[in-house]
Parts: sequence; structure tokens; C-alpha cells
Amino acid sequence: MIFKIYNSNRDISSMEKTRIVSFLNTHLDDYGDSPEDIGKAVDFALQISNPFLKILPLGGMVLIGKEDRKIVGAVVMNRTGMNGYVPDNLLVYIAVHKDFRGQGFGKQLIRKTIELTQGDIKLHVEHDNPAKFLYEKIGFTAPYLEMRFKNSK
Repeated sequence: MIFKIYNSNRDISSMEKTRIVSFLNTHLDDYGDSPEDIGKAVDFALQISNPFLKILPLGGMVLIGKEDRKIVGAVVMNRTGMNGYVPDNLLVYIAVHKDFRGQGFGKQLIRKTIELTQGDIKLHVEHDNPAKFLYEKIGFTAPYLEMRFKNSK
């Protein structure tokens, strides 16, 4: 697999960003978000959405894995700006093309992501997501139960 990395130092065309968002929206299956929300995470990673992000230790990266010039996997990593009490990085999205699952591409993407990332990484995964076993195999643990409150204000 050939990797391509986008971050705040490497410009991305709007066409390439659209391809990545569409890829993630399609291949995250039932575990994804709307294209708008995926786009926000990509914008944050690439520091597109807010010029003030450039002066803060935020941002992140988008990692693409390709085989024969076709996207087979994608990762969106956001830096949280924190460490210790909250991990430095949030692995927001990772997806492998439906036709390439079970061939080790997900493991390659995660390992490359870890290699390129400074600091601790957290991710959210649903209990029934089959990828949970891969994350555990790589070394991710689940020490906490996440709880959310939807504020209607």
C-alpha cells in the first residue's frame, strides 16, 4: 500500500477532499457520520476551517492508503491540544474499502498512523463494530465508559 499524508503543511484540492469525504461516508457503513461532519473533521485536521488553529497545537492529519491509484483506506486524526488527562490525539475516522477488507489494510493504516503520530491516541468504537477486535489486537484498551449528554440549549 502506498500512503499519502495531508496535514496543515500540505495543501489538498477541494476535489481530493471531496473524494476522501465521499470515501469515508461510503465505507464507514453504519459507523459513520454525515458528509458534513466528516468534512468538519477533515477541515480540523488540515486546519482549513479556522485560521486561528494555525497558532494552536491543534490540527492533525489525513492519511490515505492506495493500491493501484485507488483509495483502499483512509484515516482522519485530530489533535486535541491536551495530553495526560485527555489523549493528545483523537482517531476520528478509519475506513477500509469494502472490497479490500480482511487483507490487512486496516492494520497497515493503523500502524502507519501510530508511526506518524506524536502522543497518545484515543478512538471511539461501538461495542458491535467488528473493527474493535483489530484495535484491541494493535494495543488499544477500553479503560473508560463514555457517556454523553445532548444539551438542547
